[in-house]
Amino acid sequence: MDGRDWNLFLQPYEQAVEELKVKFKTMRVELKIRESYAPIEFVTGRVKRISSILEKAKRLNVPSDQLDTGIEDIAGIRIMCQFVDDIHRVASLIRTRKDLSLVYEKDYITNFKDSGYRSYHMIVEYPVQTALGYKIVLAEIQIRTLAMNFWATIEHSLNYKFKESLPDDVRNRLKKAAEAAAQLDSEMTNIRKEILDAQTEFEEQSNVVSKVLSGIQDLYFYHRVREAAQFQMKFNEQFEKEDYQGLSQLSLDIQAAIGKAKKANQS
Repeated sequence: MDGRDWNLFLQPYEQAVEELKVKFKTMRVELKIRESYAPIEFVTGRVKRISSILEKAKRLNVPSDQLDTGIEDIAGIRIMCQFVDDIHRVASLIRTRKDLSLVYEKDYITNFKDSGYRSYHMIVEYPVQTALGYKIVLAEIQIRTLAMNFWATIEHSLNYKFKESLPDDVRNRLKKAAEAAAQLDSEMTNIRKEILDAQTEFEEQSNVVSKVLSGIQDLYFYHRVREAAQFQMKFNEQFEKEDYQGLSQLSLDIQAAIGKAKKANQS
């Protein structure tokens, strides 16, 4: 076992993972606001376990004093997308960022592995501020669809169980499953417009319901109990009938009532 202080060694990588997670989540929120659609579904991250670092170093013949340059995925970020096209959009956005430097990319979607593994990898250099100054750490950003990630997670678990020596029948079944996942991604891309339209409609309906209920609570705050109760009854009727056009108008009426309540409260 390496005798180094592993907590101290891994700390910059843990910091890099946390900072990158926040930045990509913020990117998701901003794109959602700007374009009403974000190519990022969600973001996760992890720092490689010590045992995995040592095993990989042994497999790649990386000297113990060169782990920070020889092992590129000690810090790992995973970005999940709904569609394959989203992966390329996210990769393009990452290339233009000024807070990290792209080292190289691996396109395992166009050139998927023999096992069936599909993903898009970007190795980046990311600066973290430590107590002793800036330190550049390597991080791997994996960009996948949900289907790709599901397959990769199962494959990783099976490889761990069989110590990287999968039985032939399991390997063949995994390849078929990878092809099925790829076909699913392809089909989802083909019906992308219908999916996005349905998601947009659902969000708009959800937002109008939230706005109406929030407005009713505001009227209670201004002691407009009778008005609030009347609006609540109208909401119940229209929500029961799934009359979202009526709920949109109701939201406007509530906002007008709130405006009057504010003026009355100020006078």
